Amino acid sequence: MKPLFICVMIAAAAAAGEPLGAADSLFNGRDLDGWINVNGAHETWSVRGGEIVCSGEPYGFLRTEKQYENYILELEWCHSVKGGNAGLFLHADALPSVGSPFPRSIEVQIMDGNGGDIFSIRGARLVPEKPHPSGWRRMLPSENRNRPAGQWNRYRVLCRNGTVTLTVNGAVVGRAFHCIPRKGYICLESEGSEIRFRNITLRELPGSEPDPAVVAEVDRGLRSIYNGVDLRGWVRVKGNEGHWIADNGILRYDGKSEAEGEQQHLWTEEVYENFILCVDWRQPAEAELEPVPVVLPDGSTEVDEKGNELRVAVPDAGDSGIYLRGSSKNQVNIWNWPVGSGEIWGYRTDDEMPAKVRAAATPLISADNDINEWNRFEIRLIGDRLTVKLNGSTVISEATLPGIAPAGPLALQHHGDPIEFANIFIKKL
Repeated sequence: MKPLFICVMIAAAAAAGEPLGAADSLFNGRDLDGWINVNGAHETWSVRGGEIVCSGEPYGFLRTEKQYENYILELEWCHSVKGGNAGLFLHADALPSVGSPFPRSIEVQIMDGNGGDIFSIRGARLVPEKPHPSGWRRMLPSENRNRPAGQWNRYRVLCRNGTVTLTVNGAVVGRAFHCIPRKGYICLESEGSEIRFRNITLRELPGSEPDPAVVAEVDRGLRSIYNGVDLRGWVRVKGNEGHWIADNGILRYDGKSEAEGEQQHLWTEEVYENFILCVDWRQPAEAELEPVPVVLPDGSTEVDEKGNELRVAVPDAGDSGIYLRGSSKNQVNIWNWPVGSGEIWGYRTDDEMPAKVRAAATPLISADNDINEWNRFEIRLIGDRLTVKLNGSTVISEATLPGIAPAGPLALQHHGDPIEFANIFIKKL
């Protein structure tokens, strides 16, 4: 190769912002150092023979510890079974989206038979290189270059300033532009079938210090306490079998536990003191009109001129809650009363508590999504001070809970009604 041509190649690479040095390995071939198993079981992600092996169960993802913006990512993947499905997430949030096993991200599809699509999921955005026939925000590859199950494929992904270019087995198959987010975590997806990964390398390119509005949510140290496949880490007792059921990431309860007393609730084995708890929940039952009290901002209920409690008919799909530090008194309510979910029943209704305590245990606003839709609690408890956010809105702000125990287990409440939970994460403080 002539010296002038070499200089031209170097200049072109420098202008494109691509480094000339060797890529860094994202996988050391021995363990998952540098990666976080976000919402899978211990056995969902393993290392065997220099490969990352994903069982496919439950649905979920493995992500890098670090966020990335501009880079060249190369990896090899091999589906173990015909028809296998998985994916590569780019610019992902640290946690799954509400009610979903997957994060907001740009997905590069890894599918046996015809993969290589690039599309946005869970609220992310992009513009495909060519308009999709159905108008979707999805880039269809120019050709199918995937090799069949049992054979290795190689992806090269170039991410630069919101543009994603995919090369499959040596040929560019498409691009997506204006990706939002355009900086975040790199993830491998678990989606129902075994897949293997190897030779995962990354070359970082010069970054642009993007505005926070286009950067994925960062890791706040929350870690999963529900693995999506069984109830390891939760107290299992006779009478709860077949009622509290782990179902591919969703924890379903039919409301019909046959256990005794407090054992009908699902308790954690571990005891917690100060923490941030993130929990998604949904009421799956069909709503029926039910007369319920009108709770006032001070925690009391509305009455008529004769002192009788007033009630208003609302669609009702049941009742549940989350017990904190081992006691039903510290219950964060889940229900359909107009006052909204998140109230601390045991303190709002306790006439012996000071008026200020009862008022603080009453939701500031109703932030519930529609019945049958997923909701997300973020519960922060430090000492005797409790703050509850529901779907991003603060509904309980620094409420004081006199007499609360210093530590105790958590519980998902049995109240005789169907309820579903997902994405249960906690950070000890």
